[in-house]
Amino acid sequence: MITTTGLSKVYRSRGRAVTALDGVDLHVREGEVYGVIGQSGAGKSSLIRCINLLERPTAGTVTVDGQDLTALAGRGPRAGRELRQARSRIGMVFQHFNLLSTRTVQDNVELPLEILGISGKERSRKALGLLDLVGLADKAKSYPAQLSGGQKQRVGIARALAGDPKVLLSDEATSALDPETTRSILQLLRDLNRQLGLTVLLITHEMDVVKSVCDSAALMDSGRVVESGTVSELLATPGSELAAALFPVGGEATGDDRTVVDVTFHGEAATRPVVSQLSRTYNIDISILGAAIDTVGGLQIGRMRIELPGRYEDNVVPIGFLREQGLQIDVVDAAQGPALLKEGAK
Repeated sequence: MITTTGLSKVYRSRGRAVTALDGVDLHVREGEVYGVIGQSGAGKSSLIRCINLLERPTAGTVTVDGQDLTALAGRGPRAGRELRQARSRIGMVFQHFNLLSTRTVQDNVELPLEILGISGKERSRKALGLLDLVGLADKAKSYPAQLSGGQKQRVGIARALAGDPKVLLSDEATSALDPETTRSILQLLRDLNRQLGLTVLLITHEMDVVKSVCDSAALMDSGRVVESGTVSELLATPGSELAAALFPVGGEATGDDRTVVDVTFHGEAATRPVVSQLSRTYNIDISILGAAIDTVGGLQIGRMRIELPGRYEDNVVPIGFLREQGLQIDVVDAAQGPALLKEGAK
């Protein structure tokens, strides 16, 4: 549904060139919730603004629903009309709501329909239906100042849906909200994704957002995509930065001649007493240095950092036992040479 190829964006200010995007390739499948995560300055907001061409890319292409939007930019009146039509099928939800304070909630939702030339009666019918969809049917005649932050964002989402978009872009839509309200807005986005078949692209700096609702994710740093894939694939990828950030376990070796490994549990393996079975089978004492468990995409996933006594070569068989149980094993620290550590992390 969304593809960017070699996407670059360079801003020029006072004779300086600042690269916000550096050859970004992104592939978002139809009907999925895709999260792009990174620290401030990573290029996330520039990416989402280039996808709907609020910012024109310096280089590269943006294709949405099979249409190359970059081919329409700056190509004359006809191309301009086609670009506006293409944009009308892309909804946008902003961090700070961007509601018009002098308009009622219903009028705010009707605004894009008004711009599209839809009749007043049809605008009213559509707006009231969308407000009902986001749980604000009783707030149609209220003004933004009378709403809570979460309610304002629901109005913003209803407004973004007014043009019946196939794609919904969310630029840090929950970062100004408290945790409970954030959960309700994320659940609303997931519900809309399922009910309407929407493809949702979320920009966020919060790992909990990815963990709560995303099917796939990409990690950005310094204008580049560092890694990307489905959340389940990333969690099963050795050395994944996103996986480590989603399930931080911490903990360091308590002494010399110790081997520390991270064990990632998926599906049925998350409910089996694998560590205690390992301890009994090989008669070894295992220290648990840290653990985290959560539900991602309806599946229980956990990560545990354990310490095994002895050097890595002493623990090849126990580590092999864990892998045979279908667990992802990453060797974090071991009393051994670099070559052995690299081999053990495969």
